[in-house]
Amino acid sequence: MRREVRVTLKDVAKLAGVSAVTVSNVLNHRPNVSEATRTRVQEAIQRTGYTANLAARGLAGGRTNTVGMLVPDLSSQYMGEIVRGAGDEVRRSGMEMLISTASDLTRERHQVAFLRGITDGLLLLLPRTPDEMLVGLEQAGIPVVVIDHRGNKIMLPSVDVDNYSGARLAMEHLLALGHRRIGLVSGPRGYGASTARLQGYKEALLAAGLPFDKTLVAAGDFLQPGGFSAGKKLLSLPDPPTAIFAASDLMAFGVMEAIKEQGLRVPQDISVIGFDDIPMASQVYPPLTTIRQPLYQMGVAAARMMIAMLRGVKPPSSRITLPTELVERASTARPLRHSHRLVKEKGVVDEPS
Repeated sequence: MRREVRVTLKDVAKLAGVSAVTVSNVLNHRPNVSEATRTRVQEAIQRTGYTANLAARGLAGGRTNTVGMLVPDLSSQYMGEIVRGAGDEVRRSGMEMLISTASDLTRERHQVAFLRGITDGLLLLLPRTPDEMLVGLEQAGIPVVVIDHRGNKIMLPSVDVDNYSGARLAMEHLLALGHRRIGLVSGPRGYGASTARLQGYKEALLAAGLPFDKTLVAAGDFLQPGGFSAGKKLLSLPDPPTAIFAASDLMAFGVMEAIKEQGLRVPQDISVIGFDDIPMASQVYPPLTTIRQPLYQMGVAAARMMIAMLRGVKPPSSRITLPTELVERASTARPLRHSHRLVKEKGVVDEPS
């Protein structure tokens, strides 16, 4: 009878060409490891099957008492608030949470394979994750909860917000102030949130009896530099908008920067509204009017769903959609009634109405 060969930490280190201490640092998600080395170690772990050994040495029944969470990055307040909510709830349950990042699809696949071997279940905050990857996890029997994902082809447990209604709230606020020419800085293609917020923008215009003008939509990427570029594009129109709805707070910050660069004022000349209500939204000048997503509560809800699954308890709902709300601050106001402003390359020109 063949004896099973036990893979050790030293075996992984040898294959990766690093020390056993470095392998331990990667396994414990310590920051003092370069990305190249971290990737090499993770590939060696997968090739040797060391993750399976880690899981087998967990609690009775192969449990590790650990939940894994995979996010694109931890640099944004948006991600940070969701992760904080999930982590707090997991720890309240007596479990631990391992956090890993994946900035592209290749790394996502590596990290999912890595985490599934050393955790009991996965929380995935990956808006672009291909459906086939999620279906594969479901078929493998891996407990998974997806957060902020379009989920249009799968029925995995999920937590999201009502992006469509949030966009309607933003537009209805601007319309109630008297704005009729409203620009949109949209999110990137392929994100369910981008599609829903664009739809909310369009249908709010329709409900107000206003036509949809595609020249008033500038593509963004949910980040501040993208908002700045899109804002400049909208300001360069022959007839620029009197208000701009940015589909994320970070893009709204970029739009405000572009407006100020042109010598214009927020909200006296152009109103700006964002989406998310990250902590920084109340700290910029002027404080940003925005649509609040319950980011911390999203993390809590996802963690509660996962904990229930791991304990064999069926959650009350497998798909949770949380509401949004308008947070009115100082970046929106009624439009100027008697001034039609054109933003030119060399400055601002006032024309009589």
